[in-house]
Amino acid sequence: MARGEHSPACARRWREQAATQGWSLWQTAQAVHGCCGVSLLKAHRLARGWSARQAVEELERLCEVHSLGLPRASIDLLNAWENNRARPRPQTIDQIARLYSANAVRLGLAADYCDDGDSQKVVVVAAHHAVPVEDAFAHVPRGPAAESDDEGERRALFHQALLGAGFPLNGRLLAEVERTRQDMDRTLASATVSEDQLDRLDEQILRYRREYIKSAPLPMLYRLMLEIGDVRRLVSARQPAVVQRRLLNATTMLALLSADALMKLGDTRQAHAWYGTARAASDDVGEVRLRALVRAQEAMLPYYYGDLTETVRLAREARMLAGNAPSSPAALGAAAEARALARMGEHQAARAALAEAERIFARMPHEDTDHLAFRFSERRLQFYRMGTLIELGEAAQVQEWISRSASPYTIDPALVLLDQAAHTARHGGFDEACGLAEQALTRVPPEHRTSIVVTRARALLSMIPRGHRRTPAARHLHDLLAESGPQLALERR
Repeated sequence: MARGEHSPACARRWREQAATQGWSLWQTAQAVHGCCGVSLLKAHRLARGWSARQAVEELERLCEVHSLGLPRASIDLLNAWENNRARPRPQTIDQIARLYSANAVRLGLAADYCDDGDSQKVVVVAAHHAVPVEDAFAHVPRGPAAESDDEGERRALFHQALLGAGFPLNGRLLAEVERTRQDMDRTLASATVSEDQLDRLDEQILRYRREYIKSAPLPMLYRLMLEIGDVRRLVSARQPAVVQRRLLNATTMLALLSADALMKLGDTRQAHAWYGTARAASDDVGEVRLRALVRAQEAMLPYYYGDLTETVRLAREARMLAGNAPSSPAALGAAAEARALARMGEHQAARAALAEAERIFARMPHEDTDHLAFRFSERRLQFYRMGTLIELGEAAQVQEWISRSASPYTIDPALVLLDQAAHTARHGGFDEACGLAEQALTRVPPEHRTSIVVTRARALLSMIPRGHRRTPAARHLHDLLAESGPQLALERR
């Protein structure tokens, strides 16, 4: 099954509906193609319920009966054709068209240049109404039983991933992460919950925020997907305003945690999409500090993977939304802006932003010592201060801070060391930079050594001139990065 495709159970449900509604095989193939994310060629096979082996056997049988010669087809070739990695020969296309009672256009193997309009539009009949096939798949009504089966399969998948050794990552899991986010986005557009349920949900969100700062991102992502499925069902029916606000607040926090986990894993596309979900939920709540928090947290994504000017824009938007009252989003926005400006070389503006972050933090009400994700604590301020000072060339305090740091944030010291390594490399200290990067990697447990850490270490290695890459320090770093390869399943090359 290729990445992004639905499970075979989805095509099976379409075949069952087709049998009930009396659809033709062509209508069923269109339904499977429109819903399941497969090619038209593969949709024809799934519409018949055939495996790839069965399809090849049926093709061989057809060619034998009609004396068409031995078909040049195999399971591997069929998979390549169905996933657009190769194209069958014209003679083979004709044989497949006979097999599926179709033509090259309906197989997706030729373009249709007819100019006779939509007079022959095929209609796929849903449960209670008919819609043109072009529109049939955007919001196809599905019965409660089908939706329940789909959700049950999804939850079983994430439970299996949690129980599996090493939490293996694959396209199916990524597709279900994406579908979970899309389901939540659809639900936000449209919830009866007891006070006790809401209190338990709030407690669970706090528990996730507490555990997140020291948990490996991949298993945490799977747990978040399970929780989001539960919350989505509560939000799916409109609730009284007070209840809805609490549910949307929980949705925002869960989406932020998911986006941050995906950012650490290096999947910038899905991280960006989950930040969009968090933004939609927080905007629906309408509470400015929550909206500011989303923008401030989202600013981290372009800082580590994208455009620093976008980090500055989001950080300033967060500060504007947070207003004059001292708060975590306001302090985080100023600190994030300072770190980005320092890396961009705008040192005076960076010093001013850092001073503003420190002023905001000094005015914030005292909070308990509980460490929570998205709470701007003294340790968070110190982390951003170190990153800013490194870029300002004032890194004398960094090693001392790292040596005595007992931060609950597992990767913070490693990220600071990598900032220092990059700054050192830009000023010609290549061996020292490699040593700092190696120190950063060895500080991080293997389950936390994900793309956000390893990609930056690789970028550092690429900064080193070829003439210096044979030094012992550079070779040690290269070997360590080679050992870290399996953790980079999501890295965008």
